[in-house]
Amino acid sequence: MSIEELHQFFLQHPNVCTDTRKLKKDDIFFALKGDNFNGNLYASEALAKGASLAIIDEKEQHFSNKTLLVDNALETLQQLANFHRNYYKARVIALTGSNGKTTTKELIHAVLSKKYSTIATQGNLNNHIGVPLTLLSITQDTEIAIVEMGANHQKEISFLCKIAQPDFGYITNFGKAHLEGFGGEAGVIKGKSELYDYLMDNDKSVFLNADDEIQEKKLRSYIKKMGFSGHNHTYYNILFLGADPYVALKAEDVIIKSQLIGSYNFTNCAIAVLMGKYFNVPIADTKSAIESFVPQNNRSQVIIQNGHKIVLDAYNANPTSMEAALQNFKNMTGTPKIVFLGDMFELGETAAKEHQYIADMAAKLGFDKIFLVGVNFDGVTSSLQTFSSFDTLKLYLKEHKPEKSTILIKGSRGMALERILPLL
Repeated sequence: MSIEELHQFFLQHPNVCTDTRKLKKDDIFFALKGDNFNGNLYASEALAKGASLAIIDEKEQHFSNKTLLVDNALETLQQLANFHRNYYKARVIALTGSNGKTTTKELIHAVLSKKYSTIATQGNLNNHIGVPLTLLSITQDTEIAIVEMGANHQKEISFLCKIAQPDFGYITNFGKAHLEGFGGEAGVIKGKSELYDYLMDNDKSVFLNADDEIQEKKLRSYIKKMGFSGHNHTYYNILFLGADPYVALKAEDVIIKSQLIGSYNFTNCAIAVLMGKYFNVPIADTKSAIESFVPQNNRSQVIIQNGHKIVLDAYNANPTSMEAALQNFKNMTGTPKIVFLGDMFELGETAAKEHQYIADMAAKLGFDKIFLVGVNFDGVTSSLQTFSSFDTLKLYLKEHKPEKSTILIKGSRGMALERILPLL
């Protein structure tokens, strides 16, 4: 069966699944492989649950006219997604960056949905599997597809661009994330910039934060660009009005008051405003979309609990986002202030240095109490309280519950520091 023929079958059964636990009747099941699983072994289960077709790459599982044997199930999924992306011709916006991708994606989706039929990456399904799944969710009615692209090594964004073939793109920032895989900060810039490289090589349009020196320098001579700036009138002016705790900004004499904390969320809001401008969404609708957006899933949430005002930012962390969160928390009103910081992952040989830097910075900012959690933070040289694991912190908090405070909780996803909430 060719990709064209498979696509015709997909149009009749327009839902794909890679996990039999989530499979619905008539789904097309792709038997993907990973380090700890082999989807081929679940092909018979998928068909028993009502899958219309099981795409496999091990001949031992080719037992029915409802199993399609291919050379590589993952590559077939990617090829189908690329074919489908070009079938309906929806305009594709690609997003990548070290921090803020998902929040930015949701803000842009909220704004553009005011005028267009828009789909966006679900959650953070932004890798070599998630990007194809997003593209396959495009329908005949879809006008704009917002595709989030994550990466932790070189050439990954370039590869995802070949699948998605974006018409537009934006890089949120270049931060100290996935340093181990990218090979340092210079590697992060090179790897994330693969999105702009693809767009420029294919004469496509780019969006940029013109106040980011790296972006502005790279795109300075490129004609097909749209940028925002707080001071450079060559670009669309958007002014930062403050964040205590929520970000406020101004564009075209319209003040927008978001429900996002932290000055670091200003650029995430600003690019949504800029894209609204480019795609002719009325500024009043843009204002409404941003002001109505409420962050979820442990991303910069403000929670009032048992008298505490809690900034929960425990979805992920790297040195760049950690520093921004601490600086923003310092500028917030409310006392006493307590900080819980969890280990930052994927930093490779720089881990000890980066954790020491964050510990020193937190100490200098002078918060009332600072708790450092995780093996890396437990190894820093500091007078701050450190805990080698969440369990040791849990035991401590059972005996030392804090009084009513303003609290920041920040750490990498693997630390799952939202578990602190029930202990306060």
